[in-house]
Amino acid sequence: MLPTMSAIPPRLQARRAVFGLTIGLLLAPAPSLWAEESPVAEVITPTISPFDDRDYRVVTLDNGLQALLVSDPDADKAAASMNVRVGSAQDPDDLQGLAHFLEHMLFLGTEPYPQSDAYQQYISDNAGSHNAFTAQQDTNYFFDIEPSALPGALDRFSEFFLSPLFNADHLESERNIVHSEYMARIRDESRRENDVLNQLLNPDNPITGFAVGSRDTLANPEGEATLRERVIEFYHRYYDANVMNLTIVAPQPLDTLEELVIERFADIPDNDLSAPTIDAPLIDPDTLPRYVERQSLQDRRQLRFYFPVPDPTDEYRTKPTQLIAHLLGDEGDGSLLSVLRESGLADGLSAGVGRGDGNEALFTISISLTPAGAERLDDIEASLFAAIEQIRDTGLAEWRYDEQKSLSEQAFRFQQHGAPQQEATRLAMSLSRYPVEDVQYAAYRMDGMDSERQQRYLDALTQDNMLRFYSAPDVESDTISPWFNTQWKEQSPTTTGQALSGLALPEPNPFIASDLTLQGGQDEQPTALIETPTFTAWHMQDSRFNTPSVEWRVSLQHPSASYSVEEAVLTRLLAGWLNDSLNESLYPAWIAGQSFSAYAHARGMTLSFSGWRDGQTPLIEQALEQLQQADISTGAFERVRYQLQREWRNAPQASLTGQASRALGEALLTPQWSTAELLEASQRLEKRHLENFRQRFLDDLYIDAMAVGNLNAEQAQEQANLIRGALTPRLTRNDIPPLTPLEVSDESEILHPHSTREESLVLRYLQGRDTSVEEQARLSVLAQWLDTPFYQQLRTEEQLGYIVNAGYSPLLEAPGIGLIVQSPDVDSGTIAERIDAFMNDAKTRLNALSDEELAAHRQAVHDRLNQRDTSLPSMANRYWQATALDEVRFDRREQIAELALDVSVEELQALWPALLSHQLDIRFNPGDSPSDIAVYREARTPFDAR
Repeated sequence: MLPTMSAIPPRLQARRAVFGLTIGLLLAPAPSLWAEESPVAEVITPTISPFDDRDYRVVTLDNGLQALLVSDPDADKAAASMNVRVGSAQDPDDLQGLAHFLEHMLFLGTEPYPQSDAYQQYISDNAGSHNAFTAQQDTNYFFDIEPSALPGALDRFSEFFLSPLFNADHLESERNIVHSEYMARIRDESRRENDVLNQLLNPDNPITGFAVGSRDTLANPEGEATLRERVIEFYHRYYDANVMNLTIVAPQPLDTLEELVIERFADIPDNDLSAPTIDAPLIDPDTLPRYVERQSLQDRRQLRFYFPVPDPTDEYRTKPTQLIAHLLGDEGDGSLLSVLRESGLADGLSAGVGRGDGNEALFTISISLTPAGAERLDDIEASLFAAIEQIRDTGLAEWRYDEQKSLSEQAFRFQQHGAPQQEATRLAMSLSRYPVEDVQYAAYRMDGMDSERQQRYLDALTQDNMLRFYSAPDVESDTISPWFNTQWKEQSPTTTGQALSGLALPEPNPFIASDLTLQGGQDEQPTALIETPTFTAWHMQDSRFNTPSVEWRVSLQHPSASYSVEEAVLTRLLAGWLNDSLNESLYPAWIAGQSFSAYAHARGMTLSFSGWRDGQTPLIEQALEQLQQADISTGAFERVRYQLQREWRNAPQASLTGQASRALGEALLTPQWSTAELLEASQRLEKRHLENFRQRFLDDLYIDAMAVGNLNAEQAQEQANLIRGALTPRLTRNDIPPLTPLEVSDESEILHPHSTREESLVLRYLQGRDTSVEEQARLSVLAQWLDTPFYQQLRTEEQLGYIVNAGYSPLLEAPGIGLIVQSPDVDSGTIAERIDAFMNDAKTRLNALSDEELAAHRQAVHDRLNQRDTSLPSMANRYWQATALDEVRFDRREQIAELALDVSVEELQALWPALLSHQLDIRFNPGDSPSDIAVYREARTPFDAR
């Protein structure tokens, strides 16, 4: 690991010398002396959950910057996020995307650290990660890092807001990177829809602009000022301590964190600025109602209803829109979704408020349609307004609000914190929107029902105040949206639809937990609770997350689950049908903190139960009874099959990196089936095939199960016996064919995915020599060493594309390294040549590498692998994944982490030629014909046989 304290910038040396002397002499300064010398204007402690054992402090510096400090002694990462309340809404008309471009430029060097990769290299060398994003009214910069390296990271991070160089040498290259980012998202359906929506909103409202930017919009502007000068002007005009909100989450004590903030952020200029506000209406009410259709690239039909309403952000204490959104988005019996599903018109629905600008927002109801639903838009609209009228008549009852309030308080009381980086970013955003005392509580706070405000929002949900927005692949028009090339057209309302019958408001929720006591006891890792030839159950009691919750995973394994493509489809159909058939009855349980899902995999399917310990047994019983005994209706079968077919038809339009990863899995894992094969097989199957398969599946099972959470061994054993007794498994683990990794060919080969994307890509996969944990450690360290130079050379310097990374990429226990580059305008052959050149340079650098230089990378791998789990579900999933390997070991991660510290330069030098002799390229250029990946896979031998 590199030294954690960096050189101190000269302008901070005097401040630090005095501050350090004061602390050293006095240890605990008297309040009057502290107040006199500290640039801290105010200190506040926010409201937190009684089970949150972290320490909080909100510090407001004299320059106006607010900093939320969170001391978490158990954190094994430190993280920071700076939210600047300026975004794309402030872009000038002649330089759209400027706020986003500025975000990119701040990473490219500062006065004390002028190298363009100084920040990135330091973060990477200390087991960290970093990124940023630009929204309409916010720009957020964030990182995480090994805790002892936090001071050095903040040295570099703070200089973004003090002395950025706006590196002239990288101005053009970064403009190309922004353009690559734009092109990588140009076929994204949500962006295409927003591009059309922006044409319908008020053009005077600045959130309707082109936020990303491109080569054209960021070309040197007309006039005397250059692009760089305009970037600098924008920075000085909008970036100010008063519009900045910083959050740090770290294991250091609060006083230490406060010192770090004061030393590095107190000098950010205070120009007495305030966050920009938006006064222009979001939409002209005189233009409503409007009926719009737009073309989707994916085979997906979507109907949205937008209603302009006041932005409810400032009304967070009473949340007047929450109950309305809850009732419209309900999925239980009698709900709008329920009657639409029953009529075969829809398979999904959501409701909520979005596109807020601080003044106005859009209340949105989104409905995922079936092909039959696409033919009855007017009936769906009429049904929506019937549901709204029902809420207007009897829905806004105080008991319903109180029920939501009770559930919200439960969630706040037992909230589980995410990873430090996620927490820092979330809290920095919250700090920019809510009073400091509610920075943690705002999302959960419900003081009482405000009937008058609720009624105002409900009154806005009328046909005269509506924008109806339909998306489908068969929409055609000569009108094209300006940035994302989307065909769209405006329609006149046709006929009045007929509302569907059967709507009903939900009854009181019967699933609300009453016993939320925390049980003591903590196991270090799962242990076998039941071990028989046909059934194995593991258990781990946990109390560290301070939540009375339990995660159950139950893997139902069947020997023919992936034997043929038809059986693979049937396995997916069975899991999908089980989810679909339980959706209405278990939706109230989900609202109350219990959830169930089934998902298919190569060996069968897994049942996942998550939520409060209290009430989980009836949930398990209901799911098992449904799986075994419930009727498979024709409607449910057709609905689930259509959903799967839609997913497989859309696969060629999915993200190109995802398609490349899937192609790699198809080539080097068996059994595997392509989406085209799955789609074709699904068209041959009928309901009777699924009914027959369900019986065959349940008759021949081996079962693995695991319970992780706040329950003791006796409680876990009782539930495990319930599962075993209900399903009566008959097979052994040896009866289940394994998912097997395959050996890469000795000769370099190229495979093309089945894609209709318009970008180019290369995914180069380098496979290790064996499955030993020592080899896994070696490849992990080597991937860490390659990561930053690969990014710096191919993205920053050579500008090949926006998506560039190198990382450790195992396929089950087979270790490997993946190098990936996606480009909007460089063909895959050229990309491959650049990767070849990088690898040649890397070989030279590896031969000259010293043990001292490698030490930082070894330590980074060690620290990353030893990161603690930040939630009960993530910990349960990590342990659960270990049961899928041939040798079940729950300490494998820690074992590899320790071995990483012993990896030598000589071992990596010996490994290098073996990797180069076992590599596979997944490449794509627009128009490439897909490879027959099955032919490649069938010629491979199992990896362990090498």
